[in-house]
Amino acid sequence: MGVLVFCATICAYLPSLSGNFIWNDSDYVTQPQLWSLGGLGKIWARLGATEQYYPLLHSVFWVQHRLWGDNPLGYHDVTILLHAGAAILFALILRRLEIPGAWLAALIFALHPVHVESVAWITEQKNTLSIVFYLTAALWYLDYDVTRRSWTYYAALTMFALSLLCKTVTASLPAALLVVFWWKRGRLEWRRDFRPLVPWLAIGAGMGIFTSWVEKRYLGAQGADFALPLLDRGLIAGRAIWFYLANLAWPIDLNFIYPRWVPDATVWWQWLFPLGACALAGGLWALRGRNRAPLAAYLYFAGTLFPVLGLVNLYGSLYSFVWDHWQYLPDLGPIALAAAALTLGWQRTGSILRGWGPALAGGLALLLGMLSWDHCGIFHDDEVLYRATLARNPGAWMAHFNLGNLLLNIPGRVPEAIDEYEATLRLKPDHWKAHTNLGNAFLKVPGHLQDAIDQYEQALQIDPNLAEAHYNLGNVLTKFPDHIPDAIAHYEAAVKIDPNFADAHFNLGNVLVQIPGRLPDAIEHFRAALRVNPYSAEFNFNLGLALLNYPQKIPEATIYLDAAHRIKPELPPSGKILDLWRANLR
Repeated sequence: MGVLVFCATICAYLPSLSGNFIWNDSDYVTQPQLWSLGGLGKIWARLGATEQYYPLLHSVFWVQHRLWGDNPLGYHDVTILLHAGAAILFALILRRLEIPGAWLAALIFALHPVHVESVAWITEQKNTLSIVFYLTAALWYLDYDVTRRSWTYYAALTMFALSLLCKTVTASLPAALLVVFWWKRGRLEWRRDFRPLVPWLAIGAGMGIFTSWVEKRYLGAQGADFALPLLDRGLIAGRAIWFYLANLAWPIDLNFIYPRWVPDATVWWQWLFPLGACALAGGLWALRGRNRAPLAAYLYFAGTLFPVLGLVNLYGSLYSFVWDHWQYLPDLGPIALAAAALTLGWQRTGSILRGWGPALAGGLALLLGMLSWDHCGIFHDDEVLYRATLARNPGAWMAHFNLGNLLLNIPGRVPEAIDEYEATLRLKPDHWKAHTNLGNAFLKVPGHLQDAIDQYEQALQIDPNLAEAHYNLGNVLTKFPDHIPDAIAHYEAAVKIDPNFADAHFNLGNVLVQIPGRLPDAIEHFRAALRVNPYSAEFNFNLGLALLNYPQKIPEATIYLDAAHRIKPELPPSGKILDLWRANLR
């Protein structure tokens, strides 16, 4: 059966193998500054070196980049294999727990289209990698629960720690194990059940708090878009639980970005969601005397979802309060319950229907596989992804904005990019980046120079401390001789806000070098640009030219000019430049 699950998973996800990198995959596939062995060390030792502090995940990406570089096929292969392996581990755990329908549950998990986002999107390799460690930890801990062999305990704890270093949502594992033990035995004992998991609970809680801090400090999960009252967060949580259950039961019209709800405690019907979630829990609790399994599955589902229910700030909630990849791990509970119920239902019916059980299971797997095959298509590339998203959610301002960024760099499609940026601003008027990029687009259209200036100024009205907007405005103003002082002021503002803004230093130097008496300042800004990027041919070249104005600095100038020539051979060597310079002096 494991071979069947494996092969079915591969077949269902074959379309994803032709997919390109999408959206933020570039933040996870190892960046050039981390390609070296020293970069591998930075992944572990330096916060902010990677998109999120999941060092084991990024180490795996680092190894993969060594193997296949920037070819997305290799990353897709690994993600699919991890997903298939997770499904098999899921079945082994259910068999260990003697839950009926273990392999049916594995097939449903492997082929369910709501999990396509976690498999076809390379970024979400953090889901497929972390769940393998999570399930391995669970399998070994279940062995420890029976045998009390210490090596299985420490092996399970090691796997748990590794899962946390890939994605912190796996911190829910010790609580999930307690739910399983309650389901099996009907009670929990301190010595047998709680005490061995105390270190796990402490480690998980610590990682959860740390990750929440990283989300705020390094990813920007704070500010007005995240400032939600507690009552509103409760409304979001209740609605999210039902949303995820609905997508699991009826996976039609799945999307990359769903509409971001507007929680309002004064709207009566919004309270039906959290009240309904509580009523469901209460009803299952009342039924626990007859069957504890439904309540256990619900507790697992809701408890594993807890970190992504809107009660804590996550950067992804800027775009939507719900994402398909957030329910990847929680789905294990309801899927196990559904597969067991179907299997027992077939076994307890008459002999005719019982014989049809495997056929019905195969039909369900085939249907889910076909839906996943189809859903893989929207993750093929950025344009397909954003257009598919907008077809089902026209209010997805992020999709409009990212589509505009894509179109801006394609010859002949700048007008389309302008339309997308304007659509973004209609939906989110305070999107300063859309203003600056719209300004960049206007610069590419003859006769729209003033429109570009207006957009940069609007961005600065939203936030005066936008280094990029100051830089862009400075670039435009240099085209007007009367506005050179204003251009200098904007460049100076940009480098004051961001001292490592190399291009702003460079362009400021290029302006200052033309102004009598400002050559020393120009040289300092060229040096500042080089400190940030010492391998820029242009930075080295212009600094060398500026230094030629000081006879005592000619030897230093030749060093920079020769460096520029080595980096970019089409630039003239220092000897040729010096000959021209001496000829001009005569």
